Formats: sequence, structure tokens, C-alpha cells
Amino acid sequence: MKRILITSAIPYINGIKHLGNLVGSQLPADLFARYHRARGNEVLFLCATDEHGTPAELAAAKAGKPVDEYCADMHAVQAKIAEGFRLSFDHFGRSSSAQNKELTQHFAGCLAEQGLIAEVDEQQVYSHADGRFLPDRYIEGTCPNCGYDKARGDQCENCTKQLEPTDLIEPRSAVSGSTDLEVRNTRHLYLRQSSLRQELSDWIAQKTDWPVLTTSIAKKWLNDGDGLQDRGITRDLDWGVPVRRGKAPWPGMEGKVFYVWFDAPIEYIASAREWVDAGKGDDWQRWWRTDKGAEDVRYVQFMGKDNVPFHTLSFPATILGSREPWKLVDYIKSFNYLNYDGGQFSTSQGRGIFMDQALEILPPDYWRWWLLSHAPETSDSEFTWDNFQADVNKDLADVLGNFVSRVTKFCRSKFGETVPEGGGYGTRETALIADLQNRLEAYQIHMEAVEVRKSAAELRAIWALGNEYLQAAEPWAVYKTNPEEAAGIIRLSLNLIALYGQISAPFIPDAAQTLRQAMGQTDPLWPEDLEQALTSCAVGDAFTVPENLFGKITDEQRDEWSQRFSGTRP
Repeated sequence: MKRILITSAIPYINGIKHLGNLVGSQLPADLFARYHRARGNEVLFLCATDEHGTPAELAAAKAGKPVDEYCADMHAVQAKIAEGFRLSFDHFGRSSSAQNKELTQHFAGCLAEQGLIAEVDEQQVYSHADGRFLPDRYIEGTCPNCGYDKARGDQCENCTKQLEPTDLIEPRSAVSGSTDLEVRNTRHLYLRQSSLRQELSDWIAQKTDWPVLTTSIAKKWLNDGDGLQDRGITRDLDWGVPVRRGKAPWPGMEGKVFYVWFDAPIEYIASAREWVDAGKGDDWQRWWRTDKGAEDVRYVQFMGKDNVPFHTLSFPATILGSREPWKLVDYIKSFNYLNYDGGQFSTSQGRGIFMDQALEILPPDYWRWWLLSHAPETSDSEFTWDNFQADVNKDLADVLGNFVSRVTKFCRSKFGETVPEGGGYGTRETALIADLQNRLEAYQIHMEAVEVRKSAAELRAIWALGNEYLQAAEPWAVYKTNPEEAAGIIRLSLNLIALYGQISAPFIPDAAQTLRQAMGQTDPLWPEDLEQALTSCAVGDAFTVPENLFGKITDEQRDEWSQRFSGTRP
């Protein structure tokens, strides 16, 4: 049995997220977690809300609520949506937790003791219109590197280049749009990442199995220009983890908080403490400290490509720089962007379909299947309503749903609602089982390698084998002359449905459970022996007919939704 630690990128608390966020971290992480649980491995799957900094402050002000109340409300909303998409977190934590506050201050103290924190007088942008210092990400302008006109003051989303606000051409406040900005002096703490550059470079060089997207971004930040730069880890804000050196005050840092990109990744660890304190588990340190048992844990992170620099460099610099025995990530699965109907999804601009809206119009399995089977692994992918309708109708309704309906309804009409007796395996059945074995092995290889689209393609092919077998065997025709042979065909087909209920659960958990229950199967674990799995529905066992497993999306629905979500979210 393996021990698998899984974290997905922590979403900002400043509103409900769009589907691009879902497929960029949480959904593939859930796929991986469900697969490994089914294989009998011990899994700890953690996520949380990122509640600190200006995004939360501004969203709370817009909602007319105190920021702590707003964050509590939004955490509940996001937890409910996660449940709606069947995200199987072991714990969904909060970066504003007492556990994260303590750990963040602890790491800052450790880094200071190792000489890896510098106090720097810097020039920071102050907005007269807003009456406040502006965090880097709330200054917008044109990127000097690629010319993108909505680059942020910390990073260009288009080319991923690390920036400073003063690098931007024609900077403006992202809060008010004002260009009445002034550069003022302020003192902040910097993590001296540059002194860990070689150590980080050597560590990344060992990760030969990481996706090209992950390593290319990490190496770009390590080597472009003057190489890895030191990073500010404090901000002039009211809402956040107060700056302390461990448990001690930090003179000169009064009234400042840690930058969200310093404390948010630490919440991965803190959420494990929250998990224990909530009574859901015990001994969180065996997952996170190599001196407490975490040396045999495989730690996998999931994120969009814009989060890669912080997870390949800044967070590892925090872990390594502490010189304490914390678990480092083993594998980082990063994703490109999912675009929306000729443009980009945008939370800030309200463009696209958002998670709560998606669940209002269709069950989660529809979204899970399409998003995962089109996961933007090697390049950006695009959601269009035409493609969504076509693929859902073809894969879920025509291939899987149609097979289940034809088999169970034919059996009910000819043999009743029990598994029929008679018939046996011939050359066609032997060939089918051989094909299934090959496909199942390939499916497992891709799942182990976190190759999401290839996994979906193999699962789709396994579903298709059932239809091809049924079409070739023609039990409805055979029944007219040899009912016993038709019974054998249907018995194997019913067992295929039970098999689909087992192996489809990582992608479409609700439908998979429906299939298992319909076939009278209670064991959700992965089939280790295919031939044995294909006898799980024995002669005389009762089954039920799942009615309309997947309804087709009509042209009228497609057109209505395309129009409804063509503008911005109200």
C-alpha cells in the first residue's frame, strides 16, 4: 500500500471560481485521489481557501461585510460547490486558521535564523485615489516583455515573466483605475531566494519525470535575465498573518502582514493540522515531516501554470531554507489555461460559466467528464457549447449510457431482472477480454502517470468495447434461435456494466455508483483480476435498470446556455 499526499492549488476567496480554475487544479487532483483510494492506497487530499490580502479585502468591501465575516461566508459557499462537484477532500481548510498563522510565523522565524530574510527599504506604489499602498497584483499596465496590456505588478499572466510594479508601462490602479500614483518608501521583509538558487536548481534537475510545462517555467524563473530574484514576503495591509519572528515581535514590522504567496502554500501543511484538530484524522506530522514518517509519502501537487513559480521555487525555498525536515513535493502536475468560447475565462471580469452556474444546469458528471477529457495538459484548450454538447452526447449518452440501457432493458424483457443462466465464452468473448485487459492496463499506466486526457481516452475506449461487442454479438437476433447463447452474451454484458461502475468512478462518481448499485455491487475497489471481475454478477443475482443514465443536451438547451453565458456574470 502506498501513501499519497495530494494538494490542489488554493483558490482565492474573492468570489466563485470559473470552470477554468476547476480543471486547472481541484478536479484532476480529485481524479488522482479517487483512483488511488480505489487501488487501496492511503490518501490524504487537502485543499483550502486563500483568504488573505487585498483580493479578500476588496471583495468584502464590495459585499458590504467585514472581511473576516465575508471570508467565513465564502469558505462555506466554496465548500458547498466543491461538494457539488464531488471533490473528495479529506479536509478543506482556511488560510486564516490559527494553525496557519502559527506555522507561517514559525517558518519566518526559522528563515530569519538561517540568515535568509533581509529587511529592505523599497519604493512602493501609493494610490491617492484609493488612499492606500497598492499590492503588486493590484497595479496593472503593459508588460515591457510581451506588450500584454493587463499585466499585473507581480507577474504577467500572458508570458509569466516576474515583474515589479515600476516595470509596467502606463501603470494604473486595478482598484479604481486611477493613474494618480506615487512611489513612496516603505520597509519590507524579503526571502533571499537567490542564495538558494543552486540548491533549488539541483533539486529541480532531479525531477526528470515532471511535465515539461512545470520544469520550463521553473527554469525560466531560475535562469532568465539575472536569475532567481529575492522575493518580498510582507505587505502594508490590515488583513493577513501578522508579521512575527516565530513567537517573538519583529521590530519595525508592526502593522504589516505576510504576503499571501508566503502564507498560502504553508496552509497545505496547516490544513493537515486542521484535519487532525477537526477530529478527522490523527498524526498529521507523519504526512509532512520526514523525521516523523513522511519519508515514504509520495506528495503530488496540482495547479495552473500561473502558480508554478511559487510552487517550484518560493515554497520549496521556504521548506529548504527552514533547515527543518519537512516533506518536499515529489511531483507537480501543472496545466495550461482553459479558454472560453473565443476568449478567456475571467473571474475578475465575470466572463464565462462559473462553478455554481454549471451545477444549476447539469449534474456534476457531465462537467467532470468533459473538463477532464479536455484537460489543457500540453496546450491551452477551449470550451465551446457546441463541443461540450457533442462530446457529452457522444461519450456519455451514446457510448456508455446507450450500452447500459440496451443491455439491461433487453435482459428485463427476455429474462427478467436477474442475471440469466446459459451460454459460455467463445472466441468473440476471449478476444473481448484480451482487449479489455490491454486497455485496462493502459488506463492504469496513464492514471499512475497523471496523464489525464490519455486516461480519459482509454476509459472511453473501454466503454466502446462493450458497444462493439454487443453490436457484433447481436443477442436480440441470437435469442430468436438460441436463447441460451443470448443469455451468455447478456450475462457478460451485465458484468461489463459492473466493471464500468468500478473503473469509471474517478471521472464520473455519481454515474459509477448508480451502475454499481444497479448491478448489486457494493465493493468500490479497483478490479485486480479482470476475469474474476467479469463474474461478479452471478447467475440469479438481481439487477435494476438505470433509467436515463445520461440525458442528451438538446440544441435548444445549447443555444439557451450559449446566449445566457455570453456576457459577464451579473
